[in-house]
Amino acid sequence: MSEAERALVRRAATIIVALEGMEFTFATTEEPAPQQLELYQRLSNTLRRLLEAVGLKRRQRDVTPSLHEYLTQKRTRVAVRMEGTG
Repeated sequence: MSEAERALVRRAATIIVALEGMEFTFATTEEPAPQQLELYQRLSNTLRRLLEAVGLKRRQRDVTPSLHEYLTQKRTRVAVRMEGTG
């Protein structure tokens, strides 16, 4: 990793910490002020651009269960329901 990429990663880490602090504040107060939301949005967009600049990409992840997993989950749900009625 180049020094420039390291600098971008450090900036991204700083922004992540700031965003998490803001998220905590949003969760514990009634309603954030419009300027707080604007800052949050700008920081979020800046973070996305920094992460893209160092090569991180958005990737879809297949969350579809296999047939075996699906059938196992289905059997488990049915068994739990049967126990609840008995």
